[in-house]
Amino acid sequence: MFESLKKIFGLKPKEGEAPQTVEEAVGDSGRKINESDLDELLWNLELGLMEADVALPVIEEIKTSVKADLAGKRVDKKFKVEDAIRLALRTAVEKTLNQGDFDFDVFIQKHEKPVVVMFVGINGTGKTTAIAKLTNRLHKAGLTTVLSASDTFRAGAIEQISIHGDKLGTKVIKHQSGGDPAAVAYDALEHAKARKRDVVLVDTAGRMQTNSNLMDEMKKIKRVVKPHMTIFVGDSLAGNDAIEQARTFDKEIGIDAVILTKIDADAKGGAALSIAYTIKKPIAFLCTGQGYEDIIKFDAKWMVDRLFSDIE
Repeated sequence: MFESLKKIFGLKPKEGEAPQTVEEAVGDSGRKINESDLDELLWNLELGLMEADVALPVIEEIKTSVKADLAGKRVDKKFKVEDAIRLALRTAVEKTLNQGDFDFDVFIQKHEKPVVVMFVGINGTGKTTAIAKLTNRLHKAGLTTVLSASDTFRAGAIEQISIHGDKLGTKVIKHQSGGDPAAVAYDALEHAKARKRDVVLVDTAGRMQTNSNLMDEMKKIKRVVKPHMTIFVGDSLAGNDAIEQARTFDKEIGIDAVILTKIDADAKGGAALSIAYTIKKPIAFLCTGQGYEDIIKFDAKWMVDRLFSDIE
């Protein structure tokens, strides 16, 4: 990632030789950061972010943050200018990725039961598999679940979530293919109340984000079961498509948090940056593989380290 920036950063400094914060690196004395050097940095930064499929508004935000940290500043003689540049860029990217303090596990544990979590997103992003991974995570935490097969548009979707339910040992509420998705979600919620289950996870259809019938369907599910949390599941490889999908679902349905799938195959990371900035909602989890255990809590520092691993 960020091929255009490698020539600026050079080799990663040895541990103990570099500052840990921008404030530590810059001050009133030392070598002044040359304006032309900063302009060159920002140009290369823009190229690098574009290579990473980062949306233009996000690029401008990061550039503004870097410039604010460095313009007119001096770098302590103990450190290199490149150290200050690296820290300013990492700080700007981490700030963009951090969109609110959100902890899914704490939310579920503290909320009155049953908690209803609705999942939205386009087919093919790994939405149903992400639901299965969270189900497994909840079971490991000692919680019980019910799955709602509310993607009634595709018979294959009902079959897929049923297979996951069997493997995970949890009840799947389903109707005939073509049935009312909201009715399925309602029955799942009633089952959870009757059997004292902790969490209802509602799978939904994802034909096209521009399909008004789909959005009306999502709105009806939301009216009927009143989910306590709505999670958008996006494909980190989808680039600008994922950004537009997140924007549309947030505008039409309302999103509380994001799960990004296929992060293990994403060498760029533009989707994480762009979605977080565009809809200003926290990224809750990253899916890192196909297994039920392959889901990790989002951590901005971990993501930044991963994004910059090629540079440093």
